[in-house]
Amino acid sequence: MILETSKNAPIGVFDSGVGGLTAVRCLRRLLPGEDIVFFGDTARVPYGSRTPEEIHRFARENLDYLLTFGIKAALVACGTISAIALDDLQNDGIPVCGVLIPAVEQAVSVTRNRRVGVIATPASIGSGSYQRALEARGCTVAANACPLYVPLAEQGRVQRGDPLVEEATAEYLAPIREAGVDTLILGCTHFPWFSEVIAAFMGEGVELINCSAAAAETLAGMIGGGTRREGGRLEIRVSGDPVPFAPLAERFLQEKDLRVQKARTI
Repeated sequence: MILETSKNAPIGVFDSGVGGLTAVRCLRRLLPGEDIVFFGDTARVPYGSRTPEEIHRFARENLDYLLTFGIKAALVACGTISAIALDDLQNDGIPVCGVLIPAVEQAVSVTRNRRVGVIATPASIGSGSYQRALEARGCTVAANACPLYVPLAEQGRVQRGDPLVEEATAEYLAPIREAGVDTLILGCTHFPWFSEVIAAFMGEGVELINCSAAAAETLAGMIGGGTRREGGRLEIRVSGDPVPFAPLAERFLQEKDLRVQKARTI
């Protein structure tokens, strides 16, 4: 439950990098009147190859940083943290939503043959969290790690026709397509940027589940639909160099004149 005094406070969103902007984009559409503070931990991206100990530490540090902005709710726009360390973040007096369970529940609601594919980072797939959640809901799971997708997205290389993107997609998704899934969870927030090439490879009849969109819808429900005012502000902070991040943010969010600032305390 959100305290009445905090209803106009911002929503906090964090990820290792540009992937979290997929969640910001969804929130901006769902809750146009809400202020959002986004933190991208670009100095430490990617998270998917990190140890569990590092992932737990980064999760705590990132949320603590956003709490300094007086946020009323947090969206953990990171599949790796959602799979491994979300429980660390549940005791701060604000709603905290990860991407894993919303994506799983949406996949279960749309699958017809109960065969669901999952692609995510090596750490997420290695944790087995997606697989266990789906199997507990009666689904057969085909899962695969996609380690190149995050660095490719961080470079802005997400287009269909890019040779490396096409090669990686074929390598990662061939066994999942062969498993006969009718639903595929994009279990890392970087992965929706590759939706076009993934959809083309998987073919018609396979429903793609955008974990960012599913989580944004869940968070909107948690905070009661947001404020009624319009024109919510977006504040972007990164732990690495803000200069290369700004054009990527404008391109991916389809917004102009975004200001990206260096986070001083991470």
